[in-house]
Amino acid sequence: MELLVTYDVNTTTPEGERRLRQVAKICEGIGHRVQKSVFEVVCTPSQRLHLEARLQATIDASRDSVRVYHLDRGTFGTAKHLGAAVDAAHHDPLII
Repeated sequence: MELLVTYDVNTTTPEGERRLRQVAKICEGIGHRVQKSVFEVVCTPSQRLHLEARLQATIDASRDSVRVYHLDRGTFGTAKHLGAAVDAAHHDPLII
């Protein structure tokens, strides 16, 4: 399955800055960063559940927002990039 994950973490406190780094690290572990707070993810349904559980446990639900969009298969391959976009290799192994 293909997911688009976006987030907005309140960073007005040191705790918020820490949550932002943690959310980014979680997303970097499974997806490809295409913008500062936007990741494209190719995963299985069980990996999605694990991702969402980790994110839910990390954020402050009263201050932060994470959106997970489930896209049709092949959507990333048909995306049109304008400007200084980085081409993510979605079907290559993710190297961390």
